[in-house]
Amino acid sequence: MRPTISLSPDEIEFTAIRAQGAGGQNVNKVSNAVHLRFDIAASSLPEPIKARLLALGDQRINKDGVVIIKAQAFRSLEKNRADAVRRLEDLIASVAVEPKARRATRPTRSAVKKRLESKARRGAIKAGRGRVSGD
Repeated sequence: MRPTISLSPDEIEFTAIRAQGAGGQNVNKVSNAVHLRFDIAASSLPEPIKARLLALGDQRINKDGVVIIKAQAFRSLEKNRADAVRRLEDLIASVAVEPKARRATRPTRSAVKKRLESKARRGAIKAGRGRVSGD
């Protein structure tokens, strides 16, 4: 289940840029790639989601707290724009669900015993691999 978070179109800024890579003569004339810029701090997202987004170690989030996504997979500007918005929504959805707190657990007594016995058995095998002394 994906949480629904609505993004206001006026919070997203698009810039048309020239796409990289091969494309013949047309690639030099047409700006069909898109830079999407989304300021996390100025957005209408709930505060916990903003905090988790800013805490993410994602390379698309710069030090000023702005998400920059470059979309150039398609030849059409509209498809690249839709792709960039979808990727932004995926990024926000990845932090929308609050992670469960980890509860510390201890191994059972039998698991500890089994581990130590297997270590002793392995050590005995290795100890038996020494040089044979020829008296």
